[in-house]
Amino acid sequence: MRVLVVDDERGLADDIGEGLRDHGLAVDVVYDGLAAAAHIHLYPYDVIVLDRDLPGLGGDTVCRLVADSEHPAMVLMLTAAGAPAERVAGLALGADDYLPKPFHFPELVLRVRALARRRPSATARISRVGDIELDPVRHTASRAGRQLDLSAKEFALLQALLQASPGSLSPEQLLLQAWDENADPFSRTVYVTIARLKQKLGQPQPIQTTPGLGYKISC
Repeated sequence: MRVLVVDDERGLADDIGEGLRDHGLAVDVVYDGLAAAAHIHLYPYDVIVLDRDLPGLGGDTVCRLVADSEHPAMVLMLTAAGAPAERVAGLALGADDYLPKPFHFPELVLRVRALARRRPSATARISRVGDIELDPVRHTASRAGRQLDLSAKEFALLQALLQASPGSLSPEQLLLQAWDENADPFSRTVYVTIARLKQKLGQPQPIQTTPGLGYKISC
């Protein structure tokens, strides 16, 4: 799952981004509306966490741009104003959910995941291929009933592969889904993480490498 966080409070934006990454999400963080407008045309986001009170290009305008895009992301709008009229106004602009500041971070995580599941192109909540099962809400993964102890990136790669099954994903596609825009596309990051994931999945090995196509789950 890929998320864009937009908030001019840099400390808060960075904290949200880091917290969501700790839950295995690929997160980009920007601090103004113009940068947000540029990003929504560059990357396929599932959810945008959007502060309404942005300088320059305001959050309301960004929200309308998202709603009018060809493949709109789900929008969780943040604001310091918690009055019902403010919430209604935000939802009327095209936001899918509304969370007043200050908020409890675990609630934000749950809302982001819930919005991703509501997206029209979203897959079923629990992914299963063969004897492998992954639940992104509980952040659990298992094989043949054995719980897997996965890092955040290993979990994200497994989720992407399960959702793409029986198709393949290239290293570039996996990098796009599991890492943020600062990831080095020429690094061996995907290869190294796949190798660790294979080791934890055990035998018979379900991750297959297809020359020219990438990786796929085959159980």
